[in-house]
Amino acid sequence: MENPIDRKYTKEHEWVKIDGDIVTIGITDFAQEQLTDVVFVELPETGKQIEQNGNLCVVESVKSVSDVFCPINGEIVETNNVLESSPELVNKEPFEGGWIAKLKVKDKVELDKLMSAEEYNKFLTGIE
Repeated sequence: MENPIDRKYTKEHEWVKIDGDIVTIGITDFAQEQLTDVVFVELPETGKQIEQNGNLCVVESVKSVSDVFCPINGEIVETNNVLESSPELVNKEPFEGGWIAKLKVKDKVELDKLMSAEEYNKFLTGIE
């Protein structure tokens, strides 16, 4: 699956889709492949302030339990509650239906420090 060019990426394999002051966050196709079958997503609380690189949520797979880190500082304004009953969407649709949370951005400058799809693809070729 190709990494969409309308997103920014982190070295921890999260993606960020920017829409004004709100960003949608999820994990990349590479990350979901590493996790294998996702069986549970512990979503963050709406209204929670999260620091950059702080724990956004926990994703449990048949293989492991992994933290998902927040790429930027912000406040949770919405979570993808569908994941409570269908955590497998993280595997099936990592860039669409498998999104995790939406944040109100505290400092847009932080977004400039994230990788483009092209930069992320280059980063992946160095670790695969």
